[in-house]
Amino acid sequence: MALLKLLRRWLDRGKASAPAPAEQAREEEFKKRLRERCARFRRLLSANKSALEAMSDVEERLAGAKPFGMDYVRAASTRTVTAVFRMVRELNALSDNGYAALQEAFERIRGDMERLLALPEHAARGPLILPLTDVRLADLPQVGGKMANLGELAANAGLDVPDGFVVTVAAYCRFMEYNGLRGELERRIQATDMRSLDEVFSLSAALQQCVLSAPLPPELESAITEAVAAMRERAGDGLLLALRSSAVGEDALGVTFAGQYRSELNVPPEEAREVWKEIVASKYAVTAMSYRYQRGIPDDAAPMSVGVLAMVRARAGGVAYSRDPVAASRGRERVLLNAVPGLPQAVVDGAVTPDVFVFSRENPPRLLERNPADATAAPSLTDTQAAELARVALALEEYYNEPQDVEWALEAGDGRIMVLQSRPLREAHDGSDRAEEAQASELPAGLTVLAGGGVPVSPGVGMGPVFVARKEADMLSFPEGGVLVVERAYPRWATLLSRASGLVSETGGMAGHLASVAREYRLPAIFSLPDACRLLENAGDVTLDANRNVILAGRQPRLVTRMASPPNLMAGSPVYLRLEALARLMTPLHLLEPDAPEFAPQYCRSLHDITRFCHEKAVRLMFEDDAGIGRRIGKQLKAGVKLQYWVVDMGGGFTRPVSGPVVELSEIASAPMLALWEGMVAVPWAGPPGSGAAGFMSLVFESAMNPELESAAPTAMAERNFFIIGDRYMILQARYGYHFCTVECLAGEDSHENFVNFQFKGGAADRERRRLRAQMLASLLEGHAFRADVKDDSLFAVAEGFSAAETLLKTRLLGYLLIHSRQVDTIMRESARAEALRLKLAEDMKALAGRPLKLGANSSH
Repeated sequence: MALLKLLRRWLDRGKASAPAPAEQAREEEFKKRLRERCARFRRLLSANKSALEAMSDVEERLAGAKPFGMDYVRAASTRTVTAVFRMVRELNALSDNGYAALQEAFERIRGDMERLLALPEHAARGPLILPLTDVRLADLPQVGGKMANLGELAANAGLDVPDGFVVTVAAYCRFMEYNGLRGELERRIQATDMRSLDEVFSLSAALQQCVLSAPLPPELESAITEAVAAMRERAGDGLLLALRSSAVGEDALGVTFAGQYRSELNVPPEEAREVWKEIVASKYAVTAMSYRYQRGIPDDAAPMSVGVLAMVRARAGGVAYSRDPVAASRGRERVLLNAVPGLPQAVVDGAVTPDVFVFSRENPPRLLERNPADATAAPSLTDTQAAELARVALALEEYYNEPQDVEWALEAGDGRIMVLQSRPLREAHDGSDRAEEAQASELPAGLTVLAGGGVPVSPGVGMGPVFVARKEADMLSFPEGGVLVVERAYPRWATLLSRASGLVSETGGMAGHLASVAREYRLPAIFSLPDACRLLENAGDVTLDANRNVILAGRQPRLVTRMASPPNLMAGSPVYLRLEALARLMTPLHLLEPDAPEFAPQYCRSLHDITRFCHEKAVRLMFEDDAGIGRRIGKQLKAGVKLQYWVVDMGGGFTRPVSGPVVELSEIASAPMLALWEGMVAVPWAGPPGSGAAGFMSLVFESAMNPELESAAPTAMAERNFFIIGDRYMILQARYGYHFCTVECLAGEDSHENFVNFQFKGGAADRERRRLRAQMLASLLEGHAFRADVKDDSLFAVAEGFSAAETLLKTRLLGYLLIHSRQVDTIMRESARAEALRLKLAEDMKALAGRPLKLGANSSH
């Protein structure tokens, strides 16, 4: 390492006068020990930085709206464990293995994490086939929610459902085990960046081919053949099949999986076995994998079962909502029916604009609206048939005690209503308390309407550039925050919804799969808008207002009554819960008081506890104990008066040998330390800002209630800040009140080696105020060519590759920020004061950046 070479050069320089041989030998031995201990201390600090960065990132992922997969969970866990292991190793090396018990605590926590990370094994026990007549809700783990509900309805709700059977999860697991697919598929998934659509498309093709080319186990092939033969015997000639996915996890925890898996209609009985494999392979379609990733569902948590049902010869079909999901969010209760001639597939696939019937929720339901798709043709249902369907939807809501999304078909022969699916209905969230007012109010004057009308299938307002997509390959070019415009509301477009700000389709209705996913993502959407692609192509930035059913030219932020926070689609998902459980072993801090008896390895309950213990003990070993470097050569800094800074010279940091316990600022030769100090005293600190009542109460509350916030009460270490210096190198470990910081700088002849970095964490106010302060400091530093990264309330900033003079100028800026950022977190939610402070800091930093360095002027602070 270049830095260690520099340290060796500093420490190996000759002295002005030659000491006696014995004294010289002792001095050389001490220099060697100092070099080794400083190197270990620096490695421990580097590992501490890596560990805290990883923990902060985990907290940010759990609190944010960005999706992550099991690859992230494993990588974050590995990164944190590796960094903490390095800290334990370096501490034990510094202490001559004085903390062996800490290794035991680390192994205990690591073992707990490894058990959480282990893939759950889905039991392949149970029947391969279950007749639908035998299926009940209790069979959900084996048959998935879709088929479990269908069997329950036939047995206990007195409703007609198609004849058929279920190929169970046990059959799926047996197929995977027989072909050794589980490990292979998991390996490929973990090696793929799921945020890259290019990679997901390639992965999808490879995984589907793996499934399709794999043979069925003989016992599964026989079971499907026999079950299909029994259906043929009951149905007679002319039997055709519908194979419908019913994955475990569908319709659970607010996750609909609407249209994400494949269903096949009109399948000849002899093709049932091969089509079953096609349904299983659809688990690895681009839409399905992207959806699971965005919702935090790992592949192993969604085993597939498949319903094999007799095809219904349908006169009409569609979807009934026992409550209108958009109107219900605005306080209007009504039943909504979407219908088309023939099978309901055209409704759920969004391929056509359906007939719409709206009923009251009274008994019997009363027709409120009838909106045929084609005013010149007869509707697909009579009013009497539509009313009967409304009664069925309401009855199912009563049976399940929650609103229902019911897929149905009307038998061509006797007109019976056949229920094909019933699942919980997810109502829309528009992100605004005033959506109803917005819908009723007139548009402000002077706005250009590009298109209007259609059906609002998901409320809200979105702004962004128009992107017209006509083919699947167009997905690869879709911009983040774009307004997606399509000709057909096909489910495949769901892949893009997590990145979109709005959605428009020329076809489709409220009950389509894509509309369901848009509501799930709280994405403003308008369907059945004629000529939308032609009207909006090349429109640039637009505002989609699904409350008023218009698309306007340009961005119109005044139409957004209140910006909605993006939904955390991961919350409650298997991946999220796995990371949340791991975080409980990583991020909480229980070791608070270094002098308490409980500040010991056996009380470490998290990796954060171990990092805290390692850092505290390493600093004491370096600077406090009888053998410590600080006690041997650490000097208390004096600039007019003695200050709470101790300085360790690794060679060349002092202008002359200093024999006493105090070093004057005028005796410091380290250019980085002098540059930092110059910034610290450049502008007198006016003291902490007087916080308002809210900021003051936040500080009081956090100090009293937050067990992870350390007191700033004086202790042996609380007010000690340490410099380790050479003539061109410096590292400062400091604590100011409630926040910690580290500044490290190398400013030598080789600009490629030069750097200055800054780590900052903590504060006394609540978490949001601390986060806002970190973000403000990051923006200030980015204005001076620093790269800054904020994780929660932690800031990591670095400037590297500059000349020595430029590096020292940037170090001086950090000195200024060290002093003037103290306790400002308490005012960060007072927007006017926070902005005034930001402008003042920016002005001071700009002025300071333009001044030449003094380096060596005697100052006090």
